[in-house]
Amino acid sequence: MALPLAALLSLGAAQPTAPARPVCTPPQPELAELSGLATDGQQWFAVSDGGQRLEVFVLDPATCAIDDVITADVNPYDVEDLALGSDGALWLADTGDNDRDRETVALHRLTPEGEATLFRLVYPDGPHDAEALLLDRAGVPHIVTKEVLGPAAVYRPEGPLRAPGPTSLQRVASVRLGPTDTPGGPAGEVGSALVTGAAMSGDGSVLALRTYSDAYLYAVPDGDVVAALGRAPVRIALPGEPQGEAVALAPDGTLLSGSEGGVPIRAMPAATAPLSSQPAPHAVDTPDRAQGESATGDDGFVPWPAAALTAALATIVVAFGVRRRRS
Repeated sequence: MALPLAALLSLGAAQPTAPARPVCTPPQPELAELSGLATDGQQWFAVSDGGQRLEVFVLDPATCAIDDVITADVNPYDVEDLALGSDGALWLADTGDNDRDRETVALHRLTPEGEATLFRLVYPDGPHDAEALLLDRAGVPHIVTKEVLGPAAVYRPEGPLRAPGPTSLQRVASVRLGPTDTPGGPAGEVGSALVTGAAMSGDGSVLALRTYSDAYLYAVPDGDVVAALGRAPVRIALPGEPQGEAVALAPDGTLLSGSEGGVPIRAMPAATAPLSSQPAPHAVDTPDRAQGESATGDDGFVPWPAAALTAALATIVVAFGVRRRRS
């Protein structure tokens, strides 16, 4: 079975980019578990993993000092990512489910004034753990799951969101990233294939998926996220992050990368530039690919040796078992 072009490129050498520049360290303990990041080019917005109320920290992009805290008296289950809407509203992905036992997950829309709207969502095929949220150009949310075995799945609502819902999700694509040999993360090579965050550029023309060790950038010239994930990504290595889960794209093409553990947020200027020099993007199809599946799907899997996989799974259980959320 032929390996699709996009899968080959996602497993290849990382694209050379400008050196990552440490900018500043997020405030501790407020963002000790930094899990989501967004920017409008003037300020940074950040969320921490978990918590007992909705809180978005507005940071000075030069110093990481807290300029403001946008909050609402809503007790989430497990917030894992953050996206910025075109209207300035912030979308919090309350989608963490380490035990995979939630009947519904949720999105919270939070205005700059602190007004929150809850949208409950239900998967069509049972619970999933997810740490990545994309808002496309039209404002439609896409949730990307975190799968230890098999490709990550991409879901979006079947129709308009209803508050509080639930609104049914539909699976629209799958994507498999890595493994790579980029050092970092809590689970070694297996961690390099787990999707831990996502971001969309402000104009909706570029999306990023990240793992514990690498970022993957996709051109989205027509606003179609599913089609974009079937194209060849540009891989950017993010070495040395102990638990990298946060990623954002600034309007000038800078990639921002952040991790838990009190380490600096890093900036990679002009990270999106290689996409502009690529040939006109086109979906890569194979006769065996299921309709709606990304070209970086099942055919692109490079299996780990059984012993390495067993050891990595044990590491993941230890690393994340202590972070189980309340039921």
